[in-house]
Amino acid sequence: MAKSFDEINEKIKKGQAVVVTAEEIIDIVKEKGVKQTAKEVDVVTTATFSPMCSSGAFLNFGHSDPPIKMKKVWLNDVPAYAGIAAVDAYIGATETSESESLHYGGAHVIEDLIAGKPVKLRAVGHVTDCYPRSEIETFITKDTINQAYLFNPRNVYQNYAVAVNSTEKTIYTYMGTLLPKFGNATYATSGQLSPLLNDPYYRTIGIGTRIFFCGAQGYVAWEGTQHSPNKERTGKGVPVSNAANLALIGNLKEMSTDYLRAATFHNYGVSIFIGVGIPIPILDEEMVEFASISDKDIYVEIVDYSVPKRDKPVLGRITYAELRKGKITLRGKEVPTAPISSYAKAREIAGVLKSWIQKGEFLLTKPVQKLSEEGTTKPLDVRTKEEL
Repeated sequence: MAKSFDEINEKIKKGQAVVVTAEEIIDIVKEKGVKQTAKEVDVVTTATFSPMCSSGAFLNFGHSDPPIKMKKVWLNDVPAYAGIAAVDAYIGATETSESESLHYGGAHVIEDLIAGKPVKLRAVGHVTDCYPRSEIETFITKDTINQAYLFNPRNVYQNYAVAVNSTEKTIYTYMGTLLPKFGNATYATSGQLSPLLNDPYYRTIGIGTRIFFCGAQGYVAWEGTQHSPNKERTGKGVPVSNAANLALIGNLKEMSTDYLRAATFHNYGVSIFIGVGIPIPILDEEMVEFASISDKDIYVEIVDYSVPKRDKPVLGRITYAELRKGKITLRGKEVPTAPISSYAKAREIAGVLKSWIQKGEFLLTKPVQKLSEEGTTKPLDVRTKEEL
C-alpha cells in the first residue's frame, strides 16, 4: 500500500514513524522481504561526508558609518567576491589566501566563522556620494554580521570515479595523492549510504527537499552545476559515473564544525568536507528496492587521472564492496584502495538525522520540482568570436 509525504509526516509528529538508516534497511529487507518492509518502514536516512570543492558562503556585513561600497574584499587575506551590492560578498571554499598560499583558504574562513572565531575583514570601496568611505579594516564573527548562509553550487554527487595513476611519477589531485604505476586507488562517495544512490531516479529528492546540512537543517536549492543524469546505469538504476548532483543552501550560523571541515590536499590546494544527510520516505515497494541497495550492487568506474584530458580513460569497473576490502586487482597488479570521504562520519550523520526525525524535530518536504532526468555535461567550446 502506497504512503504519501503527508501521511509519513503525521506519523513523525505523533512519534510513530519507523525510521532506519540506509545500512539498517539492507538487513531488514533480507529478513522480512520488500513487501513487508514497505509496510513497516516509513523513512530511510542517507548521508555522506566528503570533500566538495564547489561550496561557499554568502555574507552580509552590515553598513559601517560612514558607509562603504565594497568593491574588493578579503577575509583573513582570502579574496571574496564583492560584486553584489555594497556590503555583500561570496567566499568560495577553494579560494586561497594571498599570504599563506595553498595552506589556508575560503574553506578555513568558513570553518572559523562557524567555530565563532574572529575573522579579519578588509575592504576597499568605490567612493560615491552615498558611499563616501574608501576602505575599512575590522574583525567580524558570525554573531556580528547579518545573514551568513552556505550556498553550495555542486554537492553530493550521485557516484564518482575511482582515481588511479598509470604514469611513472606521483601526481597531486583533488582525489588526493596518486602514486605512480597504479600504486594506489582513491574513491569518494559513501556507497550504500550515499543519498542519490538510494534514490537513483530522484523520486523523493528534488528542489525543496529538507536535508541535514553540516549540522543544521538546510534545503536542496536546485540541481547542481554539471548535473548530468544521462549516464549508463546498472541494476536498480544506479549510474556507474558522476551523473546527478545537488545545489544546497543552509544557515551557516546554525552549523557545526563537527560536520564541516576545511582541508588541504598536498600540492593541490584547499577543499572542504561537507556533511549531508537526506531522508528518503518509503512511499512504496519500489523505494524499498532502491533504498536497500548495498555496496556489492554499486559499480563505479576506475579512471586514469594521469591523462590531462577532460575524458580520461576508463580502465574498468569495481564495486564498493571490493573497494572497501582495501585492495583491488588492476591489470594483474594488487592496488591498495583508500577513501577520501569518511564512511564513519556518514554513518554518524545518518544516525543523527534518524534521531531528529524520531523526536519529531525534522519533517519531510515533498519536492516542489523534480530534478531533471535529462542532460549531459558539455565541455567548454573554445572558439573565436568570429566562429560563433
